[in-house]
Amino acid sequence: MKKVVLVTGANSGIGLALCERLLSQDAQLQLCLACRNMQRAEAARQALLVSHPQAQVTLLHLDVGNMRSVLRAAEEFKQKYNRLDHLYLNAGIMPNPRVDHKAFYKGLFSSNVVRMFATGEGLLTQEDKVTPNGLQEVFATNIFGHFLLVRELEPLLCQMDHNSLVIWTSSSNAQRSAFSLDDIQHQKGREPYSSSKYASDLLSLALNRHYNNRGLYSSVICPGLVMTNLTYGILPSFFWTIIMPIMWLIRIFTNTFTLSPNNGAEALFWLFMQKPESLDPMAKYHSLTSGLGNNYTQPHKMDIDENVSEALYVKLLELEDTVRKKLRDEDIDIKAKN
Repeated sequence: MKKVVLVTGANSGIGLALCERLLSQDAQLQLCLACRNMQRAEAARQALLVSHPQAQVTLLHLDVGNMRSVLRAAEEFKQKYNRLDHLYLNAGIMPNPRVDHKAFYKGLFSSNVVRMFATGEGLLTQEDKVTPNGLQEVFATNIFGHFLLVRELEPLLCQMDHNSLVIWTSSSNAQRSAFSLDDIQHQKGREPYSSSKYASDLLSLALNRHYNNRGLYSSVICPGLVMTNLTYGILPSFFWTIIMPIMWLIRIFTNTFTLSPNNGAEALFWLFMQKPESLDPMAKYHSLTSGLGNNYTQPHKMDIDENVSEALYVKLLELEDTVRKKLRDEDIDIKAKN
C-alpha cells in the first residue's frame, strides 16, 4: 500500500527540503503539499517534479491560522484520500521578531553566546495580533489550527490496519517559562512563538495519551538553528553577511547549528523511517550536524509535565467547541441574510 504524507508549510525552507528527501527515499508515496500561498506551492511542486518526474505530488490550499480554511482543507483531503500515514505539522510563524539589543550584545561576549544563537532564549520578542476567528495569530497558526486539523483527519489517522504518525516542528526556543495555562494564547506576554512551541511539546504528549490505542502516535522535532526566511528576518541583512562565517566556525564546536534547510529536516526525515510505536513520547528528536557536515538525529528528554499537558488538551477541546459554534452561527447569519 502506498504511503500518504501531508506536509503543512511545504513550499519553502525545511518543509520543501523534507519533501525532496521523502521522494528520494520513496518515489511511490503520495505526497500532499498543504500551503497558504498556492502560487508558491505550485512552484514547489514543479521543483519537486523536476527531480522526481514520476512522483505523485498534489496541492492543498490551507491557511492553518484560519479555522474555516482548516475545516475546508480537511474535508477536501478526506475526499481525495482514504488513509494518512504521516502528518507533518511544519507550518509556523514568528511575526515581526524584535531583538533585545542590550541582551544580544551582552550575550555576544559571554559564555552563553552559542545557546543564545541556538535558542533565542530571552532575546527575541514578537508582535502578535488577533485573527478574524478571534484568536491570537501565533497561537492559531502554530498550535490551534494544527490541533483542529488533527481532529478533523482522525478518520484517516486512526485506522486498524496501520499506525500513523503526527510530527510537530517544535524548536529549542520552546521554553517552559514562556508558557502559562492561564494564558494559553499568550495574550499578555512578549514571546508568543516560544509559548506556542512549548505548547506543541505538551500537546504531542497528550495526543499520545489519548490516541495511541487507536493507532495514532505523535512526536516533536527540533530542526536546530536553520537559516530560512524566518531567521533572516530577525536581523538586518548586512549583519548576517558579517556573522555567517562566524556561525560556520561555531558549528565546529556545536552540533545544533544545522544552518541549511536540508540539515534541519534531518529529524523529520529520520522519523519517516521509524515505526511510530517505537518512538519515545517524552523525547524531542533533534536534527544535528557535525562540524564536518554529517547529519544525525538524537532524542532529548522534554521538560514537560503530564498534568499540564492534559490540562492544555482539555482547554483546546473546549476552545474547539467554542470556535465551531462561532463558525456555525456565522454560517446561519449568512444564510439568513441571503
